[in-house]
Order: sequence, then structure tokens, then C-alpha cells
Amino acid sequence: MLEILPRSQEIEQSKLTMWVDESIWGHRLHDEQTPWLCLLEMLCITQSEAAKRQAFRENEFNKLKYDTYPRIHLRNIIFNNPHLEAIASEYSDDAERWNNWIEKISKNCGGIQNPDFSYLKQRFDSFKDFSELVKFLQSNAIEGDSNKRWSSKFVFPYGPSCLYGDLLVSGSQESPKITNDRRFFGRTGELLYLMLCRSGCGEEIFSRLQRIGIIASEGLPANKASKWNQLILALQPKQELESERPQKSGTPPYLPYAQLSDYENLAKDWLNILRCNLPDYDALPHIVTITGLHLIIYLLSRAKARLEETEPPKFVLEIVAPKKTIIRDLASDEYQKNNNLSQRAIEHYIRSTTELPEWQKCLESSNPFEEARDILKERFAWPAKDEDYSSGAGSPESLLENLREEAVRRHKKHLAKFHGSWAREIGLSSSRGSRRTRYAPSDALLRTLVLACVPHRMEFQDFLTTLNQKYGFAIGDKQAENIISSGDADREDFTANAERLERRLASIGLLKRLSDACAYVLNPIAREVS
Repeated sequence: MLEILPRSQEIEQSKLTMWVDESIWGHRLHDEQTPWLCLLEMLCITQSEAAKRQAFRENEFNKLKYDTYPRIHLRNIIFNNPHLEAIASEYSDDAERWNNWIEKISKNCGGIQNPDFSYLKQRFDSFKDFSELVKFLQSNAIEGDSNKRWSSKFVFPYGPSCLYGDLLVSGSQESPKITNDRRFFGRTGELLYLMLCRSGCGEEIFSRLQRIGIIASEGLPANKASKWNQLILALQPKQELESERPQKSGTPPYLPYAQLSDYENLAKDWLNILRCNLPDYDALPHIVTITGLHLIIYLLSRAKARLEETEPPKFVLEIVAPKKTIIRDLASDEYQKNNNLSQRAIEHYIRSTTELPEWQKCLESSNPFEEARDILKERFAWPAKDEDYSSGAGSPESLLENLREEAVRRHKKHLAKFHGSWAREIGLSSSRGSRRTRYAPSDALLRTLVLACVPHRMEFQDFLTTLNQKYGFAIGDKQAENIISSGDADREDFTANAERLERRLASIGLLKRLSDACAYVLNPIAREVS
């Protein structure tokens, strides 16, 4: 079992109510934070640390502190601006358009004391130009069609001036209140940042992000980061850019393990994609997808390690067939098995307390209940209050069972949903044509896997082997030997599954068959730049 890093003093002094999930996976994997929002949170941290000249450098474990900027004017203009199109069509005179729009947004904007948007008239040649830019940014926003509040919507990360945190805006215009919110920036991006810090590849990743223009170079003003960043700067007033007070990050994040192969594997796939030199920001959707896959693997591998299971996570992937096959049932069974792993892990972790020497000693003491309570408080930060354990009075065993039940209830609210939510988001799972969810990769995921695994071209069977070795994917018969030998499926079932993948890759331009015995998976971007 890997050594778990201690909680920081700040975490100890915070209002801890339980520390079970966090001991295994860190603080925290959060289902309501999608893979895209995880990347945005990580980029915010990277830019903040770059300004301090320490991007991807962790001087002390789990001591990360960073700043994010509210960018309130920008967010009001793009996401809290329902009158824009009506004004653009209702008035023909440019001066009337500006005056009416400025009046309406000044009355309805949030988080700004004494709002003044008149600076925009000097930034744009016409109201139409301004309107077209706003509509362009709205159409390219991250999850822009969601029903989230305006302060929880995000601009595409064209540059450092697009990066900001999730906010809760309240109060009146006379006395606005702005606070960090952890619902959609749920700290998974913080874990991602720490993983990349500990991967040993942070320096090259930072250089690649600078090259794209997302992160400003050290010592380089944000307005020089990229041509797209200039458009975002045009929407923000001078005083906001020069004197806006940053939002502080609060309690530092916690990642339990100093070193894991999971960190290195994640970073290497990032670099494989970034080295393809895709145009502009085209690498980002692939980065999001591969990040989602690696964090799912991290979730499952840490659960299996806690359960003392030595085999890495496995995924039976169904390449969708016209009719139902045995592979679909196997993919569904594997999905359900993996979906239950995290809960099994926390229950095992709690019950393993009974194996501790101090627990055995407390059972023989004159006051076993009080000593058991002290052990649980030290190990799990529970119980937080006297009333939390009153129902188990008189028995260490019943106290431990109370903890297990409460931990499972807490786990089911968010972390237990992470596997299912993120697998769906990245195109790893599907319930199409079936009542049960199973692993069935989308075309978008397949494209990402090719960019991450194929440097130029790769023989098809080698590609299947690579997917199995890197991610635990079982698609063809060679990767499913254990399943076939157990009698749960025939070799022909998995052979047909691999043939369907071959046809699918060919249909989206990622595979070329040279003869009956020779098919190659192609990385089209690598081919262009080689």
C-alpha cells in the first residue's frame, strides 16, 4: 500500500466533518465538474502560478495557493446580456443602439458597483462589430447552452484574459458581493494540476501551453499572449485589467500520493497530443477527453489498490453492432462492476480499522467506546460533534458501523457518480439501444485515442494491444484471453468486435488497409507534420 501524505495544518484547522473519500482519492473528484470545467480550473491555476514564475513546480506537497480574477464586466457582457440582439435589430442609428444597450445592461448587470460600459464605444467602430464579437464568443463558450447561472458560464480559453473562476454573485449594485463557488469548479482541476506537477513533465507541458497562447509567458504581458486574447481584452475596462482584486483560493488542495505512474501516463498523453501541433486550439478537446479517461482510471486504480486488488482497471469495449451481441452484456457487466468499486473501497477502508493494533487495544480497555471514538476522529476526522456518535454509544462496533453508513451516504452524493458521469461526458459509455449502460466508445474518443497512441502509423493489432496496455481496453480476442478462457464469450465474438472497430476507423479516415493481412491506424496530423 502506498504511503498517504499527511493532511496540511490548514486542512486540519478547517471545519472537517469527515475524511474518508479524501484519504483515497484526494480533495476532490466531483461529478458536477465536467472534464471541460476541470481543464479550465487547471488553466486558471497554471496562469496564476506562471505569474509567480512557478508553474508546475510544487515546492511543498499540498501547499498550493493561487489567485483567480473575477472578470465581472466580461462575464456580464457575454452571459448576462439578453437585450443585445433586440437592440441591434430595433434601432437603426448606432448612437441609439449604444445608448439603449448601455442603459439596459447597467440596470441589470450583477457584481458591479456603479457600472459604466461606455468604454466599449471607443473600442469598436460600430455597435454591429461589438454585437458580432459577443455572439461569436457566446457560440464558442464552454457549455454555453447549459442552464447554469451567468456567473458559472465560461469563455473558451483563447488566452489568459479568458481565465476566471466559478463565482456566486449576490447583493445589490450598491453593495455587490462576490465569492468563490465550488459547485462547478469543484477542485478536480486542482487535483489535475498537482498530478501534472508530480508527473515530471510539467516544464514541457507549460511550454506547449504557452506556444498555443492559452497561458501568458513568464514576464510577458497578458495582452501579448495571442491575437484571440486581444478580442477578450477589448471587452474589459482598463481599471478592471489594472486593479481588479483577485479571488483567493482558500484551503490548499490535497492529493494523497507523492508519486504514481498514473500521473506520468496522464502527462505523456497530454504531450503526445500537444506534439501533434494541431492548429490553434484544436488540441484542447482532445486534452479534455484524455484527461477525463485518465481521471476515471485514477479513480478505479486507487479503489482497487485500497481493496488490495493487484490487477489494473479493465474495460470491455463494445464496438456497436447492428444486433445485440454477447460483448454488449460483458461491457455492461464491466461497467457496473467498475461503477461499484469506489463504494466498496471506502467500506473496506473503514472496516480495515479493526485490524489496527490500537483498535484491538481499545477493545480491551476500561473505556472502549471513548477510545474507539478518538481513533476514528484521528483517522477519519469523524465524529465532528458529540451527537454524531450518540446513537452508537456503548459499542465500538456500532460506532464504526455508524461511520460506514454515513460515509456511504456522503459518497453517493458526488464521488460515487464520478465514474458514470465522466464516462458519459468523454464518450466512453453509452446506453443507446439498451436499458443498461455499457462501455461503447464514440468517434470523438477514438480520434483522441489515435492522437494519444499513434505517433505516425501503427499496425491495427498493435494498436489494440497498445490500448489494452495503456488503458485496460479489451476489444479484440488477444486482449480478452481471460474472458474467452473463462467461457463467458467465444473468440469469434471478440474477433468480430475488432473487425467492427477496423471498419469504423476506416470510415472516419483513421485506418488504411493495404492488403488482406495488413491494416494500419493512421495519425493524420502526425503524417502532415512528419
